[in-house]
Amino acid sequence: MKRRTGLISEYMSTQRKRRALLAGFSLALGAAITCQAVLLAEAVNKIFVERVSVSSAAVILGLLLAVMAARTLLSYGNGLIGLHMAADAMATMRARVLRKMTQASVPSSLRGQTGSKVSVALDAVDEADSYFSQYMPRMMEAAVIPVLILIVIFTQHSNSGWILLCTAPFIPVFMILVGLQTKNKAEEKFAQLAGFSGTFLDSLQGLVSLKLFGLARRQQQEIERSSLGYRDATMGILRIAFTNTFMLESIVMLGLGIIALELALQLLVFKSLSFHTAFLILLLVPEFFNLLKNTGTAFHSGRTSMGALRKVEEMLAEATEESAAAEQPEAYEGGLHRMPPTIELRNIRFQYAPGMFGLSVGSLSIQPGEQIAIAGKSGAGKTTLLHLIAGLLKPAAGEVLVNGRQQTQIEETSWFEHVSYITQHPYIFAGTLADNIALGAGRNVSRAEVVQAAEAAGLASVVAELEQGYDTLVGEGGRGLSGGEKQRLALARAFLKHPSVILFDEPTVGLDLHTERILQRSIAELAGQATMITVAHRLYTIRQADRILFMDKGEILDCGSHDELLERLPQYAEMVKAGKGEQHE
Repeated sequence: MKRRTGLISEYMSTQRKRRALLAGFSLALGAAITCQAVLLAEAVNKIFVERVSVSSAAVILGLLLAVMAARTLLSYGNGLIGLHMAADAMATMRARVLRKMTQASVPSSLRGQTGSKVSVALDAVDEADSYFSQYMPRMMEAAVIPVLILIVIFTQHSNSGWILLCTAPFIPVFMILVGLQTKNKAEEKFAQLAGFSGTFLDSLQGLVSLKLFGLARRQQQEIERSSLGYRDATMGILRIAFTNTFMLESIVMLGLGIIALELALQLLVFKSLSFHTAFLILLLVPEFFNLLKNTGTAFHSGRTSMGALRKVEEMLAEATEESAAAEQPEAYEGGLHRMPPTIELRNIRFQYAPGMFGLSVGSLSIQPGEQIAIAGKSGAGKTTLLHLIAGLLKPAAGEVLVNGRQQTQIEETSWFEHVSYITQHPYIFAGTLADNIALGAGRNVSRAEVVQAAEAAGLASVVAELEQGYDTLVGEGGRGLSGGEKQRLALARAFLKHPSVILFDEPTVGLDLHTERILQRSIAELAGQATMITVAHRLYTIRQADRILFMDKGEILDCGSHDELLERLPQYAEMVKAGKGEQHE
């Protein structure tokens, strides 16, 4: 709750001018409503009671039209201010969400579903519109205009004023009770929406796989279940809205009925009230209740918006807490000279979740420029260890040191400037081939540099066969790339980056022999001045390594050269003999 209040107050503090305009417009609107009622009562009294001619009341009618026009303009002005406040608020919040997403650490970015994050950045922020465009203007009006009307009614007929004072409080009390329930339902609604968005996006991205495995219908049922959950949450809010409307209308009708009865008795039975005064009060009382009723409706919308804002705040709070926990990480000084660092692992413990796979590593030191291969059976923890070294996962216990500094204390951006992590399935963005290669540099590069990196990665022969060369569109909506072409593109990115640490989840698995040889030559050249750590599946890669880490069940059983492990580790010898080093986790 504290965080939520801080987010809104932070924005509202920048909107003092507009809030002052809202207050001024609301005060003027209250005066216009009162003047309209007074002029209308006067016109009706003169024409129908005093029987004067319409021409004699022309001045009053002209003033009445002018006041009605002013009221319309003031009401429009209040709405326009609210719309501008909402537009600025949504732009500010969306910018903050996107900024937090881009500045979030890699482990944080990997958590959660993409569809859920998109839902927060788009749908939840959009839903906050009604808080600023409706709730704020209506609340400002409710704080000013009913008080002004009540003062006028008290001056004309105190009994009606006391009746209003007794019945009006039921409306805000009921609004608060309904608002609390609405906020909870709104949070449930956006949780359901986030889950539905994540499921839907996952299904779209994996549609081909679902069809190949015959699971499309099962996933369809999952989407249906998720959408029905969202529907039920939305209907829950609508039920509250209808209840809110019914109760507000009941309170308004009750208040109007009591005042009308009291005025009728005073006017017709006791004859202590003039028609002009009674008619004026009957004109002002519905305005009074309508303002409170509209405020109740806006309050309901505001509570719904608060459920959406809560999701935005949770995302911002998670990113802020994570940044605070980093304790001001330092820049990676080793990167100034692009020299390979020393990497040390000390008593690392990691587990994805209670009861799931866990990894336990004692002490391990990787020297600058060393070529390390991580081998073992499928599921031994090879890729998990690589992710811990890369900083994609954070250990639950122990520490990873880079040049003697804790990796968690190194600024993430600075660290990744010196690391290249190449997987078996590098991501190809929608764009030109040249743009995809240039991503590796992290800076503006010339076409000559892109061409040089492509040649070093063995990609030049592929480009030569393309009609548009480096300007060929690839990725989604463009030309598809084969597995070997993707790996060469990933290596080209690395050549542009000149990393001091290269991490491979061995990319040559599944490639033909010719392509593999091209990639091996490029990898050897790239690793000439860098520390290279490879999850090894090929015997060729294992033999070339300076040291081999053999893993089993989340532990490093032994470490040494290929010949040393063949001699002293039966599990390694068995793996080599059976050819299981080819398998990927």
